[in-house]
Parts: sequence; C-alpha cells; structure tokens
Amino acid sequence: MAGHGTFCWNELMTRDPKKARDFYGPMLGWTFDAMAMPDGHGTYWVAKQADKPSAGIFEMKGDEFANIPTHWFSYIEVDDVDKRVAAATKAGAKLRRPIFDVAGVGRIAIIEDPVGAVVGWMTTA
Repeated sequence: MAGHGTFCWNELMTRDPKKARDFYGPMLGWTFDAMAMPDGHGTYWVAKQADKPSAGIFEMKGDEFANIPTHWFSYIEVDDVDKRVAAATKAGAKLRRPIFDVAGVGRIAIIEDPVGAVVGWMTTA
C-alpha cells in the first residue's frame, strides 16, 4: 500500500483495450488478467509485471465518455477518502461522481481540483 499523498495506481482509459494490450504487452512485458467490472460495465484489465499488478486498462463506453480522449488516469492514496473529499470540496474541489467501493481494492473518489485537473483519490482496502 502506498502512503498518504502518494500516487498509487494508473489506468489507461481507452476505447480499444485490445489494441492497448497488444501494444503494452510486448513493449513493457506486461501480462493481463481480466476482471469483471461491477454492474456489467465490461472488463477491467489488470496489467502485471512479473505477476505484480502495475496498471489497469479500462474501456470508455457510454455517454459519460463521449467527449473524453483516451488518456492515462492517476490515483492518489489518501488516509480517509470520505474525510479528505469533504475537506477538498470545502477548499473548492468538485466531486465528479459519488464515492464508491471496489471490493478488495478500496474506496474511491473522482474529484476535480480547483484548477480543473481530474484525479482519483483512493483509500486502499
């Protein structure tokens, strides 16, 4: 587990996860494990380096991603996501979607900071 305030996870958000896996697998030596996403939202691909999780690949589909380009998305470890989001919104951040839990992973918030950058905050399970 990463310490509070440390970047702890990155995921590639793309419309073509197969093409991404076909590129990053040979280029970086990654292997991939498929993980079903909650509520039937498709497959999340966990990239592994020597059997250690190193990143994820997420397929962007649906109206919420209509105008968003393919990009790498980062998460920062926080000690208490609920407490930190409450403080962040008082300081001018916006909560982009309700805080949610991923079983075995952690509690996650997607925020937009006061300068407009979007980032994930996570309290690891």
